[in-house]
Amino acid sequence: MATHSKTILFITGAFVSHHCWDEWKTWFWQRGYQTIAPSWPQKDAPATTLRQRQPDAGIASQRLGPLTEYFADIARKLPERPVLIGHSMGGLIVQLLLQQGLGDAGIAIHSLQPKGVFTFKWSFFKAGWGPLGFFTPVKKSFLMSFSQWQYAFTNGMPYDEQKEAYYQFLTPESKLLVRDAITNAARVDFSQPHAPLLFIAGANDHFIPASLNHSNYKKYTHQTSVTEYEEYPGRNHFVLGQPGWEGHAARILSWLSKF
Repeated sequence: MATHSKTILFITGAFVSHHCWDEWKTWFWQRGYQTIAPSWPQKDAPATTLRQRQPDAGIASQRLGPLTEYFADIARKLPERPVLIGHSMGGLIVQLLLQQGLGDAGIAIHSLQPKGVFTFKWSFFKAGWGPLGFFTPVKKSFLMSFSQWQYAFTNGMPYDEQKEAYYQFLTPESKLLVRDAITNAARVDFSQPHAPLLFIAGANDHFIPASLNHSNYKKYTHQTSVTEYEEYPGRNHFVLGQPGWEGHAARILSWLSKF
C-alpha cells in the first residue's frame, strides 16, 4: 500500500479556527508538499470576528454528516489523493474519509472518537459537558469561556500563552455537531481495509484522553492495513500550537516516508 502523495489536506477540529494550521502548512510546504487547510462552512472569518457574531445560527446548524461530505468533496477535487491530517473532530473526519478511500494516508491527532468507542475518564466528561449543551438551546452556538479553554485545551501552559491562544484561535461551535459523534454519522467499519493510519495521542490531553485514542486504535482489525499508535508525554489538546509541535510534524514526515 504505497503512499506517494505530496498533497496534504489539513482538517481542523471543533472550537478553533483553521488558522491553527498556518505554521504546519508552511513547515510541510518547505519540505515539498502542497498544503491546504480549508475553513469549515460558516467559519471563513477571523476568530475574533466569529466570536463577535456569537450566538451564530449558521454555526449552530452545523452537522457532522454534511461537514464530512464538505471535506470529501474537497479531497475528490484535488489533483491527487491527499494525505489527510486532522486534529480532534478533524481526526474523526480523517477516519471517515479513509473509509471512502479518499486519502493516501491518514494522521489522526488527538482524534475525537467514532461511534462505539468510549472512555470513562472524568476529564473527558468535564471538558465536553459545556460543548454538548444539554438543557440549552441547540439553535444557539456554544462559545467556551476562558476557564473552560484553560481546562480543555491549554492545561499546563503558562497563562500568557493560554490567553494568546484563546484570542487567536477560539471560535463558537455547534452543539449538534458535537453530539453527532455518538450517531451513525460517526460510524466507522473497523474491519474494512484502509490506507495507512497513524494515531497521535497526548498524555496530558483533558479533552481527548490518550486512553480514548488507544481504544480507537485497537478497534481497527483489518490485518493487512497499517494502523499505528503513538503517545507523547506533556501534550495537551492544543498540541497544534503547543511549543514543540515541530517534533510531531517531523515524526509525521518520517512516518509517511515508510510507505
